[in-house]
Amino acid sequence: MTVTSPPFAPPARPDLPPALMTPPAAPGPSLLLWAYLGVTRAVAALGPWVLRRRLAAGKEDAARWREKLGETALARPAGRLIWLHAVSVGEGLSVLPLLARLVAAERPVLLTCTTVTAARLLAGRVPAGVIVQFLPLDLAPGVRRFLDHWRPDVAVMVESEFWPRLIVQIHRRGIPLVLANARISDGSFARWRRLRGLARGLIGRFTAFTAPDAEVAGKLIALGAEPARVAVTGSLKGGAEPLPVDVAALASLRAAVAGRDCLLAASTHPGEEEVMAEALQHLPARVLLVLAPRHPQRAGEIRAGLEARGLAVAQRSAGEAIGPETRVYLADTLGEMGLWFELCPLAFIGGSLVAVGGHNAYEPALHGAAILHGPQVRNFADLYDRLDAAGAAVTVRDAGDLAAEVARLQGDGAARAAMIGAAR
Repeated sequence: MTVTSPPFAPPARPDLPPALMTPPAAPGPSLLLWAYLGVTRAVAALGPWVLRRRLAAGKEDAARWREKLGETALARPAGRLIWLHAVSVGEGLSVLPLLARLVAAERPVLLTCTTVTAARLLAGRVPAGVIVQFLPLDLAPGVRRFLDHWRPDVAVMVESEFWPRLIVQIHRRGIPLVLANARISDGSFARWRRLRGLARGLIGRFTAFTAPDAEVAGKLIALGAEPARVAVTGSLKGGAEPLPVDVAALASLRAAVAGRDCLLAASTHPGEEEVMAEALQHLPARVLLVLAPRHPQRAGEIRAGLEARGLAVAQRSAGEAIGPETRVYLADTLGEMGLWFELCPLAFIGGSLVAVGGHNAYEPALHGAAILHGPQVRNFADLYDRLDAAGAAVTVRDAGDLAAEVARLQGDGAARAAMIGAAR
């Protein structure tokens, strides 16, 4: 869906003028917002109970779960503190170059995330000096403790984080609040349009917005953002650097797959693994599928489904080696995506054959992989439009399409090299 936005003139530079770093006046009252604040205040005492239940189910970090109650053993660093929040892995990786620049400028930085996976991965990837913490639950005691302790001088939410109590409390304290690399899907936009009062109550409290393209900027303005506070800056993910690669591991894997054609399926979701398996059964036995699911914890069910189709599977997390009979290498580890992009000259980017909206295609382009994707790429529509138009990516719609394109590109090195060059 294309949104026609009111005319606006974003600043010529990607950074906003200092005058716009003053938080806006509070928007008019919203019954839904105040109802949310009232209900969450009433149930705040349930926060520890919910987290303990999640801890018992293995969904929280046993050593750090109390951070989600706003508690921490770490001291606030001296000076003006910049706080960035990146909910999960993708958002966290996208801000790594920004974190590096802030640290180089000797700015104290706090990075929060929500998922355990993100916290563990980012702890080993952020520049030295960046503090990594969990964001507290959106309940009054935890939010108050968090803000009282860290006292950020500016707060930056990445992509699409809208926690009402947190936003209200940040605004009440006069802390400039930025929504960076804003992302609003068509579905989310339609839902926010139906809740106009709530949308204005939240959007209207942000000090500044950076949008990857004019369409997202138009959505923000339609939901209540002041046009002068919105800047179109391009995507943070476009400034990413190549992912880390273990050189020894890459050499070992290349030796194991010598003479075989490797196809990567990156960040797949339920329903896409079945398409990959069906396509693989239409391709020669020399084709090895490296399957890296978006959520590695699904590895058990994925493996069972593949083996039910008669496909021999070797699993990375189990230390299983790739043998001559292996058709699928289940890459169910964290922090190794760069390894798979380097190993495989063809990469299908998941979340695009199902109603997820697609995932980041900058990374395979940086690593020199020809890119295949499904039609559902609304989360990165501008990027995929440019890749497709440049001949740097190909859309596939089902297993038949995928098998045909893989066979074509693996048999035509010149075509594959042209795609890789166009993507770079």
